[in-house]
Amino acid sequence: MAPPVAVSPLIKTARWSALLLGVIYGKQRFDYLKPIAEEERRIEETEKKLREEQERIYKKLSEDSDTILK
Repeated sequence: MAPPVAVSPLIKTARWSALLLGVIYGKQRFDYLKPIAEEERRIEETEKKLREEQERIYKKLSEDSDTILK
């Protein structure tokens, strides 16, 4: 195996800079998207409750109609 080659300080600085910029960008993007995701989650939960209520009513009506027909 060949001995390791010294990496240029410019390349090292560029790599660390890219890493730090990526972390900063990721944090900003997360902070931007978090409230949007929370709102979508809240809306989805409300819609799920409504859907379950509608299914419950439908089942009750279908059971009532079955007892009426008998």
